[in-house]
Amino acid sequence: MQTAPIPENESERLAAVHRLAILDTAPEKRFDKLTKEAAESLNMPISTISIIDENREWYKSCYGLDQKQGDRSISFCGHALLSSDIFIVEDTRNDPKFADNPAVVGPPYIRFYAGVALRDQKTNRPIGVFCVKDFKPRKLSIKEIGLIIEIANRAERELNTKG
Repeated sequence: MQTAPIPENESERLAAVHRLAILDTAPEKRFDKLTKEAAESLNMPISTISIIDENREWYKSCYGLDQKQGDRSISFCGHALLSSDIFIVEDTRNDPKFADNPAVVGPPYIRFYAGVALRDQKTNRPIGVFCVKDFKPRKLSIKEIGLIIEIANRAERELNTKG
């Protein structure tokens, strides 16, 4: 397993995360609506809006899992955070970065992942990821990829707007 990479500008990225003052805040309908929409529209069991801090991925919204956070070093979102485009893993078992990941070989047994980095509008630094996950391998259509990107863009606007 390859641990999630740390960007060269990590201190500036973390400053942007903390400036938004969203970590460890209560759930909000405006975010939960987006993760639910993505999961239901794409027939995916899991969708999250993850904010990546120094050691964890914290879920501002999580549809389909009871968790509130995960370990950044083993997170899929930690990899997607540094992608300039949608980050897709069609079958986690066939990807050397993820084949032996604890979330692949054990609960929740993730087999598919797609995530889009969310950015702070003032600094353009990545602060989190909007993602969907499935328990089976998948190939996305162009329409499905477009939908994920569109919902991620809405999530990014919401993160940059005070509730």
